[in-house]
Amino acid sequence: MHYYRYSNAEVSCWYKYLLFSYNIVFWLAGMAFLAAGLWAWSEKGVLSDLTKVTGLHGLDPVVLVLVVGIVMFTLGFAGCVGALRENICLLKFFCGTIVFIFLLELAVAVLAVLFQDWVRDKVKEFFENNIKSYRDDIDLQNLIDSLQRINHCCGAQGPDDWDFNIYFNCSSESKSREKCGVPFSCCVPDPAQKVVNTQCGYDVRKKSKSQWDDQIFIKGCIVALEAWLPRNIYVVAGVFIAISLLQTRKWKEMCRP
Repeated sequence: MHYYRYSNAEVSCWYKYLLFSYNIVFWLAGMAFLAAGLWAWSEKGVLSDLTKVTGLHGLDPVVLVLVVGIVMFTLGFAGCVGALRENICLLKFFCGTIVFIFLLELAVAVLAVLFQDWVRDKVKEFFENNIKSYRDDIDLQNLIDSLQRINHCCGAQGPDDWDFNIYFNCSSESKSREKCGVPFSCCVPDPAQKVVNTQCGYDVRKKSKSQWDDQIFIKGCIVALEAWLPRNIYVVAGVFIAISLLQTRKWKEMCRP
């Protein structure tokens, strides 16, 4: 099979195999993400019934794992073969994708700063949609519970956002045992309890709001995120700059003629 390669090999053998070793780790990591995502989908029965993909109106974390896996797998493969064979077509594809990802990250960061109110509204809408689908998918449920536990928050703007979910809604028509409550991840943890009480949020919102403080977190997760970001802005900026520099350096190394 004919393939394009550099007319004169300018990359040392040591350097070429170093790049190959780096990319094969990247490629294997992508394969692991893909395998994990496909396994999770098979457990949910999605592979046998693809209509289940559209059945969840919130975020399915497995989709995110699959997307990351596909991108890592594709880029890792292109980087491995391109570095080993000095295949200019694969190298151009690799560096073009890296540049695109870098520009996309930069655009998202700039837009998030310029349109803060719009971003806040979209995040609120996104979180509310996921609250509605909380009981529809176990992965989404675990993701929301982890977010609320780690950030000591409840709902998007506050505990009352759980009215968006049919199981926690305070409507008189609801026959759910969780009616007018919140998930256990909203509960203030009791250091004396070694076993998690999954019923600690039952009927909490039937009480007056002055009594909520002792039992559940009253701060919304969007408010918690907005409070967390200024305190850690330098960490976030440092990580973004480091990733950007690594991507730019890798682009220069892989794409130079």
